[in-house]
Amino acid sequence: MYATRSLRMFRPTARMMRPIPKEEQSAHTVSQRLRRLKQIPPELLPLGVVVAFAVTAGVYSSFRHFVTDKTIRLKRQNRAADSHAHKEHH
Repeated sequence: MYATRSLRMFRPTARMMRPIPKEEQSAHTVSQRLRRLKQIPPELLPLGVVVAFAVTAGVYSSFRHFVTDKTIRLKRQNRAADSHAHKEHH
């Protein structure tokens, strides 16, 4: 019996029979990941420095504000009054 045209449609193509290529993100060791940093375009390095500085400055500024400003309520105070008011409300 010869393969008919309809049966030939279900044969795997040559592209499907090739092995699966390795993914680019499959680096496992630290040295492999550091080697991949060389592939970053040099034009993006100043942008990375500016973004890193902005994030660091924002974290520092927020932390300093929370530590030095004594009017900010960081913890709940007077829990007895809060629970009493909660009971009256419901």
